[in-house]
Amino acid sequence: MTFTSFKNARIVRSSWLQEGGRRLDCNPYMSGALEARDTLKQLKARKDALSTLTTGHAGGIYNGPVFARIWVDDQRYGVPFLSNSDMLNADLANLPLLQRRYAESKKLAHLELSPGTTLITCSGTIGRMTYVRPDMAGMWSSQHIMKVVPDPERVPAGYLYAYLSSRYGVPLVVSGTYGAIIQHIEPEHIADLPVPRFDARTEAAIAEKVDAAADARSQAVKLLHEASNRLHRSLGLGTPTPVSLLTKPDVTAVSSDAFKDRGDGYYYSARNAESRRAFDAAGGNLALGNVADVFIPGIFKRLYASDPRFGSPYITGGDVFELAPTSDKFLMKRVAAEYGLLLKKGMIVVQEAGQLGGLIGRSVMVGSYLDGFSCSNNMIRIVPEDDIDGGYLFTLLSSEHGVRLLSREAAGSSIPHTDEQRVKRIQVPWPSKKDREEIGAPAIRARELRDQACVWEQEARDMLEAKILGGE
Repeated sequence: MTFTSFKNARIVRSSWLQEGGRRLDCNPYMSGALEARDTLKQLKARKDALSTLTTGHAGGIYNGPVFARIWVDDQRYGVPFLSNSDMLNADLANLPLLQRRYAESKKLAHLELSPGTTLITCSGTIGRMTYVRPDMAGMWSSQHIMKVVPDPERVPAGYLYAYLSSRYGVPLVVSGTYGAIIQHIEPEHIADLPVPRFDARTEAAIAEKVDAAADARSQAVKLLHEASNRLHRSLGLGTPTPVSLLTKPDVTAVSSDAFKDRGDGYYYSARNAESRRAFDAAGGNLALGNVADVFIPGIFKRLYASDPRFGSPYITGGDVFELAPTSDKFLMKRVAAEYGLLLKKGMIVVQEAGQLGGLIGRSVMVGSYLDGFSCSNNMIRIVPEDDIDGGYLFTLLSSEHGVRLLSREAAGSSIPHTDEQRVKRIQVPWPSKKDREEIGAPAIRARELRDQACVWEQEARDMLEAKILGGE
């Protein structure tokens, strides 16, 4: 067996060991950081240390103190709290609320997010990044998220994000990782990271695409909110009662006829009963399976193609909720086709397994970005007849009432799963075509904006990487 037989193998030079303080763990040498460093060394352009381009608390590169979470249920007394697991999600509407008085205290005030900041996961899975959008202003972040706040007088915020999240920036960031079990990076590990500088026009053009993507995603949030408002006005659904305000203990009377169908208490809980009454009161209900094709793919063996030409990028049920999912695994095309795992534009996918109160029952509308990906069988596929119905159904099913009625169909003691036939039988309000179009149109436009944002953000990185690769 030769050296080249090992997929994940690198030759490490003794000089690299010396430069790295004789670190003997793999991270600095396997991440591509040294190759990125050498490429940047050969670049003729000026390089500035990251710490010279930031401003604000602790110089503009910081995470936060360890602190206890004090949660509240009322938005008047809380602020949305972003964890490192939520950071990349497209939908941030259901974040937990950290007590406002605590969040605004001297200890935590600096954890408030401001648009243009680059967020980097610095504990656990290291180096995942996102750009703070206008709709994220006023949120607070976990100490497990590192903040890089650019100085607008020294560098365009979008340009700095494009570089840090590029194939040159990410390896340099993660090369500072330490820890055997739970890995970390600290601000001092990236303070001296070299940032290549180009002419003002180039940097502005790259930043413009990143900012356009951020604005498009913020506009999508507003459109989805508008779709939700139209849904509630048109169907008279009313606002769901927060769980904490429901009568405790949660005691519900159930007739013997209804009880024959299910015997678990959660199915009949007050919150789910409230949502069922809301849908029933809207009138004109039809079974979900009568207005769309509904199916759950079967269990399959993960057979990956070594050549991307013979596979489709494979993502999990958790990945599909992210702003721009990526994958280095390619499920063989014949497997994806045989089990119906391919995602197609216009499809709605719903998490069918997991812990109650988590992602289970939550929906994503597939756009052009996800079209052609293959996805886990743990996602219900809902295929509407047309885009109008797709926009309406997504708005309906992603509402709190919709999430409740989808998640209550799951059953199981450890990891609940959903039965396909039960989902098909869910009764959903079905108003006129005109009303469905009015409700669904903003959701469809939001999907298009999110797809366009992915394109713009990738174009920004491509422009930057081409500039670096050109050695200018």
